[in-house]
Amino acid sequence: MLSPAQRQRWHDEGCLVLPGFKPEAELAALRRRSLAIVEASEPAAVFSTVERSRLADAALLASATAVHCFFEEEAVDAQGHLTVPKARAVNKIGHALHDRDPVFDRFSRDPRLAGLVHELGVAEPRLWQSMLIFKQPRIGGEVTWHQDASFLATEPDDSVVGLWFALEEATLDNGCLWIEPGGHRGPLRERYVNDGGTLRMLPLDTTPWPEAERTRALPVPAGTLVVLHGRLPHASAPNRSGVSRMAYTLHVTDGRMRYAPNNWLQRGADFPVRGF
Repeated sequence: MLSPAQRQRWHDEGCLVLPGFKPEAELAALRRRSLAIVEASEPAAVFSTVERSRLADAALLASATAVHCFFEEEAVDAQGHLTVPKARAVNKIGHALHDRDPVFDRFSRDPRLAGLVHELGVAEPRLWQSMLIFKQPRIGGEVTWHQDASFLATEPDDSVVGLWFALEEATLDNGCLWIEPGGHRGPLRERYVNDGGTLRMLPLDTTPWPEAERTRALPVPAGTLVVLHGRLPHASAPNRSGVSRMAYTLHVTDGRMRYAPNNWLQRGADFPVRGF
């Protein structure tokens, strides 16, 4: 599937951009299903990557094996009331869409994805986490610099690969991804851990997040798949435009590696993690 140039780019940059990976019919099916889930659900909590402590609650932990909706921070006033219609208030749906919903299951368990991650060294893929991220018009929140391996650590080596699908066009105006090319060769800076039932970010390394001159924007058309190495620093700006920037993400680890027992996201024997 991957050309020699693409394999070299993965090695050098820790990122691949694959336009046209998914057809419009599949993108539309996920968009429709996402809106139906929102309409039928009550959002579980406010979501913010700026104030992570606000996520340390039962709703987040429960979402590891369920399908929960989370509010945009700017969609709720001081009294806890929505300031926009519910369909425009949800930040994301997570974190077991790929296992709990048949539409997302079909989209996620694409044999081409199994082949792709195998080429990247993931011999025994395990699909731990899925998210539908809305990036709502005007109020779509910032996603600060982070590394996916902070949230889904494996031992002895980091093995997580992020699969980010653009369900709509992602532009500089509506909050496209930004990456630090080659930053995956740097250290893991922090871990998001479950410390006796309390979720917290554990500092590991004081290396600063990248300055602007070392970063690159990734504006992409709908249907593009962006593949992210688990230690690659990436972020996205707030969406202040009038159009949304829906994206769907899957996070995969290698079953040959030990999944860290203090990762925030855990599953029991009654709901085992599966592959493609």
